Amino acid sequence: MVENPLVYSTEIGRVKQQSTTAARPKGDGFIRIQKQTAGRKGKGVCVITGFDLNDQDIAKLAAELKKKCGCGGSVKDGAIEIQGDKRDLLKQLLEQKGFKVKLAGG
Repeated sequence: MVENPLVYSTEIGRVKQQSTTAARPKGDGFIRIQKQTAGRKGKGVCVITGFDLNDQDIAKLAAELKKKCGCGGSVKDGAIEIQGDKRDLLKQLLEQKGFKVKLAGG
């Protein structure tokens, strides 16, 4: 079911497609910290997901976590990526901020 398959019209020119970016789904109240190495040439990162925060608050939290861990990282699609295996430290820091945290994966 394609809503509007029209790409170009001789009357109005190029037809812009409507953005179908949905809001991130609400989490179950737990922040999950997962270690990933896939697609990173063996370098590990901790991926933190499950936030019910807006993008600005996630970016501020990521900056604070990077500073306290003394490493780099980024924010992608509502998830915080911190370089290195610092899951225990991240869990401790997030619990101090009042989040319920679970370690996910291996």
